[in-house]
Amino acid sequence: QFCQPSGWQLFTERNPPTFFVAVLTDINSERHYCACFTFWEAVESANGEEEEESSSSPVQPAQLFAPKSLVLVSRLDHAEVFRNSLGLIYTIYVDGLSVSLENVIGNLLTCTIPITGGAQRTISLGAGDRQVIQTPINDSLPVSSCSVALLFRQLGITNVLYLFCAALTEHKILFLSSSYQRLTDACRALLALMFPLKYSFTYVPILPAQLLEVLSTPTPFIIGVHSIFQSETQELLDVVIADLDGGTVNVPECVHISLLPEPLLQQTREALSMVSTAASPHLQAWGSDKEIRAVFLRLFAQLLQGYRWCLHIIRIHPEPVIRFHKAAFLGQRGLTEDDFLTKVLEGMAFAGFVTERGAPYRAIDLFDELVAYEVKRMRAEEGNKQKILRHIKELAEKLYKNENPYPAVTMHKVQKPTEGCHLRLHQKPFPRLDEGTVQWIIDQATAKLQTAPPAVKAEKKCMVPSGPPIAAILERNGNALANSARRLEVVRNCISYVFENKMLEAKKLFPAVLRAMKGRAARHCLTQELNLHVQQNRAVLDHQQFDFVVRMMNCCLQDCTAMDEHGIAAALLPLVTAFCRKLGPGITQFAYSCVQEHVVWTNIQFWEAMFYCDVQNHIRALYLDSNEENHTEEVRWWLHCSGLFHVKGGTPGFI
Repeated sequence: QFCQPSGWQLFTERNPPTFFVAVLTDINSERHYCACFTFWEAVESANGEEEEESSSSPVQPAQLFAPKSLVLVSRLDHAEVFRNSLGLIYTIYVDGLSVSLENVIGNLLTCTIPITGGAQRTISLGAGDRQVIQTPINDSLPVSSCSVALLFRQLGITNVLYLFCAALTEHKILFLSSSYQRLTDACRALLALMFPLKYSFTYVPILPAQLLEVLSTPTPFIIGVHSIFQSETQELLDVVIADLDGGTVNVPECVHISLLPEPLLQQTREALSMVSTAASPHLQAWGSDKEIRAVFLRLFAQLLQGYRWCLHIIRIHPEPVIRFHKAAFLGQRGLTEDDFLTKVLEGMAFAGFVTERGAPYRAIDLFDELVAYEVKRMRAEEGNKQKILRHIKELAEKLYKNENPYPAVTMHKVQKPTEGCHLRLHQKPFPRLDEGTVQWIIDQATAKLQTAPPAVKAEKKCMVPSGPPIAAILERNGNALANSARRLEVVRNCISYVFENKMLEAKKLFPAVLRAMKGRAARHCLTQELNLHVQQNRAVLDHQQFDFVVRMMNCCLQDCTAMDEHGIAAALLPLVTAFCRKLGPGITQFAYSCVQEHVVWTNIQFWEAMFYCDVQNHIRALYLDSNEENHTEEVRWWLHCSGLFHVKGGTPGFI
């Protein structure tokens, strides 16, 4: 089915050979690359007259031609090597070269592929050919060749941005084209743009005609279908359809695609426009491809800046689990109402991102360096087109070198078939191969490999840099804190008057305190001040004090959403179980009985987070004396290596 996605058909004309790469995914989500080289052979007549005459005369021209495919399946994605190798086999056959097909195929199946890390190897299949197999320096970065630039050339900036946002927010995406290779390239390009996120739903760049019912699946997908089946896609009401031949993207009326938040959307459009008019000439088509990818790499660094400060390790399981505090991330970024980023953080791709990249000690790549060290630079260069373009070109150069560590030596020497050979009238059928000979070659090569030292991939692991905290990046947060200094002072003074029983002064300031509670900084200040009094064993209050404290707590909580994005409810939780008043002999009323009517308490995720936090506090108590103020560097280092200790916001703390 995947060799002939449109179905096996007879043709009345001799078509030139075609090549494409289909992608198959197994039950373990591992991708297999299926390279198909198809040519056409004459079909014998039904009465077998041609077979009878073949012994005395050359093969006679036929009226019908059937496709025949040479197929190579690999776990590795080396499309150019696949094309050259299958093309060489076809050349030997069609031009009648004096080279054994079994020998060439045996050599192809036993050639040693270099491991990742920028390694390269020159191979020969035994037909006077020379091919260079080159691996990327870092295999975590996608290899896109020129596919991204081609996608933008076919659809344009606006349409590709729609597809990009649709893929990230888990919509169904369907590509249409009359070219199978164009379908594969478009799907590959879209996945490359999503880096560092990885697509985890159905991914079929070339869907066979017999499987078109897959398009009715309720789950998201990225699928490519030949344009001759376009009529079968008209009834798909929830699928975004991109016509690569026509350059259009159709979004059904019932589908709403959440777009990037401003100003990132406009900044991305402008950067892509600059790249389209200023591609690096020495990189040719590769240049625009890598520069476009650099724009999206910068975009993700800006979207996810400070994400590592919202990672927590859960230790209630046999193996620690890394959890992302979505509410805190959105709250500190001021994006709790942003539909796009909320959907991205709730998606499968981001869940995989946290699992794969959340570990504190691992190998790092270009994205890790960018989000840790370059975010402040990008923010400082906003509005300066020359500096932005310079940074894009720097990143593009790194992406290009990752794919082409040795660009000067990637010269292939592979014999091509004679021009017009597919039109020959007297072409014999492709010969039947001797499986025994091929297997003998494979066995010989396998025996040699068993005595060779195993290839070992050297991974350079290190502590993953967290980068600056979100508050240090977002200047508006710092300005807001500075401008609210007077309000914070009012909150502190009011609380001091309450605990000093200066109720008249507290009543005067109380209206200003209630107004200040609209700001996040004032709410944080309230929790900090109340916590100080709990530590001073001043939690048992008289009636007036209790009423003041409870009113401030309720005011503080009423502006908190169920997400508790600023951690206010989490900070108040131990306080509402500490502050109390005596109602009578043996009767004590705690503050929590007066603050129960808030939406945050109905959020299951909030209580899960608080449970995990409590577990962490108990773990901390196992290793540290709570009365110690200054711990030795040796203890800190041990905890850091154990994953218990990290520095948050410039202050040592526990996760």
